[in-house]
Amino acid sequence: MNYTVINNYITTKLGDIDVKIFLMKVKDLLPIYYVAVRGRDNIPGAVQRVLSKRRISSIKSFILDGNMFFNTFILNWVEKNYPIVVDGDVLRIPQVSAGAQVIDGQHRLEGLKQAYEEKPEIGEQEIIVLLAQNLTTPEAARIFLNINTEQKPVPSSLVYDLFGEVKEKNFYIVRATDIANHLHEDMDSPYYQCIKLPGSAQGVGKVDLSAMVNAIKQFTTDQGVFNEYNLRDFESQYKVICNFFNVLRSFYEKEGMWLKSGNPFMANSGCYAGIDFLCKDLIPKCAERKSFEQTTIRSLIPLDRTDLIYKEELKNKQGKEQRNIVYQYLKSALLKDVPAQNEYKF
Repeated sequence: MNYTVINNYITTKLGDIDVKIFLMKVKDLLPIYYVAVRGRDNIPGAVQRVLSKRRISSIKSFILDGNMFFNTFILNWVEKNYPIVVDGDVLRIPQVSAGAQVIDGQHRLEGLKQAYEEKPEIGEQEIIVLLAQNLTTPEAARIFLNINTEQKPVPSSLVYDLFGEVKEKNFYIVRATDIANHLHEDMDSPYYQCIKLPGSAQGVGKVDLSAMVNAIKQFTTDQGVFNEYNLRDFESQYKVICNFFNVLRSFYEKEGMWLKSGNPFMANSGCYAGIDFLCKDLIPKCAERKSFEQTTIRSLIPLDRTDLIYKEELKNKQGKEQRNIVYQYLKSALLKDVPAQNEYKF
C-alpha cells in the first residue's frame, strides 16, 4: 500500500470531534476522495447535495486562471481496512480509492480534478485539509450545517470596501445586486422574501430582481450619490435604502396595505421610482441633517394616511409614466419641508 506522508500536522479537538489539520498536494488528494450524497447514498456521513455542473465549470475556470483556495477542505476518513497511520511526528494517509469522504469542498474538488486533467502542474499545489475519522451521519450533518447555515457568506462586493484597488469594471452592478439580494434575505427588510429571483416559481416575489438592480446600480458607481456623500461601504448603502423603504412600509402598514397588490412600491415601477427619489432628492436632505435614521426620513416625508398613493392611480399608464407619477408624489411630500417665502432671510 502506498501512503502520502505528512510531516507537519496539527491534532486538535473541534467541539467533541478529533481532527487533524495539514497541507496536502492536490494530486495526492484527488485519487482518494469521494462524495456521499444525502438521499442517494445509504452510508454514514452522507450529507452532500447533488453536484452542480455549472458551478464546477466556474471553479475549473477560476483555477485555470491561476487561482487557488485559501479555505479548508473538510474530509472524513472512512476506510476501515486501511486506517490512517500515526508514526511519531509523521502522518501516513493510505492512497486508497474512496477512502476520504467529503464533508465540505465537493465542488472545489471536482473543479480541481477537471483543471488538473487539463493542467497537470496544478497537482503540485497544496491545499488545506481538515481530516476527521469515522464520523456518523449526525456528526457529519452537524459540521455541514455549521458551515452552510451559521457561517453565512458575506456580500460579494464587500471585497471592494476592504480592498478598494481590486474593483472590477462592473463592481457597481455587483454592489447593486448584493443590496437587492440582502433586501430579500434580511428579516428586518421591508422587502423580505418579496424579490422575484431568477428561476423563482410563478407567484413568488413582487419586485423583479433585475428591476431593483437596474434602479440601484446607477447610484453605486464612483460618480454616484452614495460615493458623493461618503456612503461608500455596503452596510451604509444598504441601511440608507432599507430605512427609507421601512418608513414607507410604516405608513402603508397602518392601512394594512404594504404587502397588498394595491401598494405601488410592491411593483417594479414604484420600487424604481422610490429608489430614484431617495438617491436624487432625499439623500442630500438627510446628509444636511447628518442623519439617515428612520425618524429623520419620516420627518422629511410626512406622508398622511389620507393621501397615500395606490396602484389604482397608475392604471392604464406605461412604465415610465408610472415611475414619474410615484416620483412626483414622493417629491411633493418632501417639498412640504421647504420654508415659506417669508421664512427666508435675504
